[in-house]
Amino acid sequence: MTTPDLQLGLIGDNIKASRSPLLHQLAGKQNDMVVAYDLLIPHEMGLPFEDVFAHAKDNGFKGSNITYPYKERVTAFVEVDDPLVRGIGACNTVIFGDGSAKPKGYNTDYSGFMAAYRGVRGDKAPGTVLMIGTGGVGRAVAFGLVGLGVTELRLVDRDLPKAEALAADIRKAAPAVTVTCGDDAVAAAKGATGLINCTPVGMVGYGGTPLAAEAMEGAEWCFDAVYTPTDTQFLQDAEKNGLQIISGWELFFYQGVHAWKFFCGKPLDESALRASLLSQAA
Repeated sequence: MTTPDLQLGLIGDNIKASRSPLLHQLAGKQNDMVVAYDLLIPHEMGLPFEDVFAHAKDNGFKGSNITYPYKERVTAFVEVDDPLVRGIGACNTVIFGDGSAKPKGYNTDYSGFMAAYRGVRGDKAPGTVLMIGTGGVGRAVAFGLVGLGVTELRLVDRDLPKAEALAADIRKAAPAVTVTCGDDAVAAAKGATGLINCTPVGMVGYGGTPLAAEAMEGAEWCFDAVYTPTDTQFLQDAEKNGLQIISGWELFFYQGVHAWKFFCGKPLDESALRASLLSQAA
């Protein structure tokens, strides 16, 4: 068996449809590297998250991506140098190093969302945004919206204290942004410019949509953090309502590109990587 040049992984639930292994293997191929990228699913391994994390740390992994529902939980096990990422309170990328030092935590969901947004909407400001879901990816997207110049952010979550905690962090980082919290997405959608789903609703294994189609009327743009499948019901309804679509696939692509820089640092031809990913998804 060939020893990989780079051993990576993804820790999360419901990740069998993830395209992250392919993205990083193709990135490695561009650099004549063999990349192993393992899917580490705690409940299938019969281990708690902490033990799966330790398994990766102690068994030759250079790093790992972290996904739902562990992005906030992992922060207890890593050192975060970037004050902005500390403010987000969630990491999706970890570098283990040589094992003697505490692993380093990063967040490429934040930068990946901003790149995805600008790729579709350019320099247009987000306006007033409804964001449903305030977990790990939601926190990253919210801080990304601040970076993009959001003026009003409406946070909706069934876990209202979680939404309120994020609201407090955003107010601290960006006092000029108006932030409100609630648990009624339909009411919060009224008059919104942008609509965002940061819940797992709509992904493979979690059917449905977090917002009724009729509630989308009048909005300008829509983003869904879900990318498996790429064409969620949420995005289909938004497109029928004439909204500009930012697919979760774009966030997936850019967070992966940015994570590769931490994992390896070698150059990437992003256009070629995108084309290869899309051709193999067809």
